[in-house]
Amino acid sequence: MLYYSTNRQSPSVTFSEATLQGQPLDKGLYFPEKIPVFDNLLLRKSKAEIAFESIHSYVGETIPDEILFQICKETVDFDFPLVKVTEDIYSLELFHGPTLAFKDVGARFMSRCLGYFARGVKNKIVVLVATSGDTGGAVANGFYDVEGVDVVILYPSGKVSRVQELQLTTPGKNITALEVNGTFDDCQRLAKQALADTDISEKVFLTSANSINVARWLPQKFYYYFALKQWSETGEPVVCVPSGNFGNICSGLLAKAEGLRTKNFIAACNANDVFPRYLQDGNFLPAQSVSTLSNAMDVGNPSNFVRVLEIFANDFPQLKNAVSSISVNDDTTAETIQEVFEKYNYLLDPHGAVGFYSLENYLRANDVAKGFFLATAHPVKFDSVEHIVGKKTEIPDSIQDLFTRQKVSVKIENNYNSLKEIILNI
Repeated sequence: MLYYSTNRQSPSVTFSEATLQGQPLDKGLYFPEKIPVFDNLLLRKSKAEIAFESIHSYVGETIPDEILFQICKETVDFDFPLVKVTEDIYSLELFHGPTLAFKDVGARFMSRCLGYFARGVKNKIVVLVATSGDTGGAVANGFYDVEGVDVVILYPSGKVSRVQELQLTTPGKNITALEVNGTFDDCQRLAKQALADTDISEKVFLTSANSINVARWLPQKFYYYFALKQWSETGEPVVCVPSGNFGNICSGLLAKAEGLRTKNFIAACNANDVFPRYLQDGNFLPAQSVSTLSNAMDVGNPSNFVRVLEIFANDFPQLKNAVSSISVNDDTTAETIQEVFEKYNYLLDPHGAVGFYSLENYLRANDVAKGFFLATAHPVKFDSVEHIVGKKTEIPDSIQDLFTRQKVSVKIENNYNSLKEIILNI
């Protein structure tokens, strides 16, 4: 399997080259030249086997089968339960991994792949990641103490929750957290600028751990297979994905292109409504991001939008027929958290609340039977939840020790030269 750049100005590369480079020099994103199709009999296999068989074609011969299978097994070594919330709506809980967020899957897979590929790289490897919340903690956990790899995390100061900040600022060792005076979009812009800087590439092997990296993006499709493996209702489900940078929903759409049997997808957005506006007239107009309760979705220029276009061959009518989208404001998000908790005794995080509301709204408006939304993070990761429901969120045992650790971050201005100097001297 080879990967081409969505800007089509860079040469095609293998999976290992795409993983190590992160982003093509022409500033596009890598996309597979072919999308394999899988028989739904795959769903009868174990989680590790599903992961291995659905990713094998994309990895090709760059990783031996026995090592790839072990990577897949370690990546999905926790639960992905599909939980019934109402008669028509299920929650795919993706927060049972080590950092209580869906991004554990991509981070674990990528860290293990990069650890394998790092043995053939002479220059120091630095993994650069911009985070709006959960990515930073997942990457820090996944890459912690990986030999030969240093990690630099950019996050917007004051715009992540307490738990999220502790997860990305307390590991130490090979993890450096940079607290940026700006927004997530600023962090993402700085990261992209560094990845395209030839001065850096001559001295450091710099790659990305955001979902722009194929090794972070592709494995996210695993849990769509896991959801369908558990789906016992009659008919195909509608799938609702809380969406910010669009890597997650893009991986779900890829799984559908591979043959996974689902109905329409819903991109559930917060006040950052670039995609819902795009679906109105086909004009994609990036905007400055705004801060919301669902902070991991505060993205005004989603990187993976170009991959969504690739899946649909830039056919706007086809895309609009397969994907719908809605913008949900903070008041509705908070009301949904409270209402679902009181009515169904199910506690949503703000992102899951956007997903639940969007799915419920779609099912009602389209007279469609049933579906599931992705609960992308544990409610404890968001300070707002206990204020909304008036009850303290129970802290899982796996993160109890976080609150005894000291935050360590380097504060920087929204200035590229500051980042460049840190990367070159790490």
